[in-house]
Amino acid sequence: MSAGLAARSVRRVTGGKVIVDGVTLDLEPGSTTGLLGPNGAGKSTLLRLLCGVLAPTAGVVTLDGEPLGRSRRELARRLAVVAQQAETQVELTVSEVVRLGRVPHRKLLAGPTARDEAAVAQALERTGLTGHAGQSWHTLSGGERQRVQIARALAQEPEELLLDEPTNHLDIQHQLELLGLVVSLPVTAVIALHDLNLAAMHCDRLVVLRAGKVVATGRPEEVLTAELIGEVYGVRAEVTPTGVDGRPHVRYLGVGR
Repeated sequence: MSAGLAARSVRRVTGGKVIVDGVTLDLEPGSTTGLLGPNGAGKSTLLRLLCGVLAPTAGVVTLDGEPLGRSRRELARRLAVVAQQAETQVELTVSEVVRLGRVPHRKLLAGPTARDEAAVAQALERTGLTGHAGQSWHTLSGGERQRVQIARALAQEPEELLLDEPTNHLDIQHQLELLGLVVSLPVTAVIALHDLNLAAMHCDRLVVLRAGKVVATGRPEEVLTAELIGEVYGVRAEVTPTGVDGRPHVRYLGVGR
């Protein structure tokens, strides 16, 4: 029986259109996997399949070798998701939003425990939000709201963490800090990203999607080639090794292969 999260020949058809087409993934426990591909490649849909929000039209997603069939509450004790955007009409403080991450761990109608409060405090500290704990969610910038959602996910104390474009609203400093944080966590992480260089810097493995299919998978230095970037993204690029570990760096040269 395989440990962790995996997908076997997963397919998703919506409105007669194939969105994800025969994807097979084995996520090594404790690793960070980057999902890459142009808009419409199927990255967000694949993440929703992996977390059980969507059911596959064909194929199966498994957790520890068993198909995802457990209750949402039970699954949320194990797996956390950070979506691209989150909204609420309810007036909540930052700490109250983060405390929602503890709901799967509490008995119905029970108040927060000391462990819950410790997990919330640690999540706020890890994301640099301790000073914003009492601030209203509605007064935050887009980047701050994204960090709050990541803190909420961390408060769940998950073993698997799925993030859909988590750096979209962040400046460069906070992009690097956030991805550095994710990599440092004792979790299996899957991150959908547009920035190829951020993916190369922080991910153990990359999975490249095009039109719902996996076209490449492997270590960053194996996957990120000028040929693949031209084929998948339609741009000319130069890829060179950089840094002490030889991770690739992409320099864009123009549109066209």
